[in-house]
Amino acid sequence: MDVATPCAIYRALLRHYPDTIPGGISYGDPFEVLILTILSAQTTDRAVEAVRPVLFSRYPTPAALAAADEEEVGEIIRPTGFYRVKARHIIGAARRIQEEYGGTVPRTMEALTGLPGVGRKTANIVLSNAFGIDEGIAVDTHVKRIAGLLGLTDETDPAKIEADLKALFPQEAWGRINALLVQHGRAICIAGRPRCAACMLTPWCRYYIQGKKIVTRT
Repeated sequence: MDVATPCAIYRALLRHYPDTIPGGISYGDPFEVLILTILSAQTTDRAVEAVRPVLFSRYPTPAALAAADEEEVGEIIRPTGFYRVKARHIIGAARRIQEEYGGTVPRTMEALTGLPGVGRKTANIVLSNAFGIDEGIAVDTHVKRIAGLLGLTDETDPAKIEADLKALFPQEAWGRINALLVQHGRAICIAGRPRCAACMLTPWCRYYIQGKKIVTRT
C-alpha cells in the first residue's frame, strides 16, 4: 500500500468528523473510563449514558464498587445488556484494583488486561482516554470491517489487525483512528448496507474500487 494512502484516509475522516472524541462515552477519571468501557461492549452509547449517573453516584470509587452487591449492580446496568456478566466483571475489576493497586487504576497494558472483563481493546481505550498513552489501536467490529474494506489489512485476528494499523498510521493518530472509524461505521459504512455514494473514502476503498465484490471474513 502507498504510504500516502493511510494519511489521506485519516485526513478525510478528520475533515468529515471534526468533532469526534476518542473513546466516545468513555470519559472522566480513570476509574469511570474503565468501567464505562467495559459496559460499552455490545450495546449503545445511549444505554451506557443512561446508567452512568446512578452507577457512579452509588459506587464512585473502586472501594465502593468492590464492596457492592452483584445483583444490585446488575439491576442498575441492566439496560446495557449482558448485565449479569458485566456486573461480575466490573465488581471483579474494582476488587482487583483495590486489593492489588491500592485503589488506583493501573496504567500499563499488562496490568489492565489482567483485570476481569478487560482485553486489549478496552485497555487501549483506557490508556488513551484516561492517561493519554497511545500504546495501540482499539480494534472493534467497526474498525475490523472498515479496515478490511479499505484494504488496510487482510487479517481477521484483532491483534494482527492492530499490528497492521499501527504500522500504517503515526502514533499520534492511534487514539483517534478508532473513534473516527467507529463514527464512520455508524454513519456511512454500515455493516451489510454501506452508503458508498455518500462516502468520502471511495478514492482509496478497495471494496468500492473493485466493484463492491469483496466479502470481509468474520
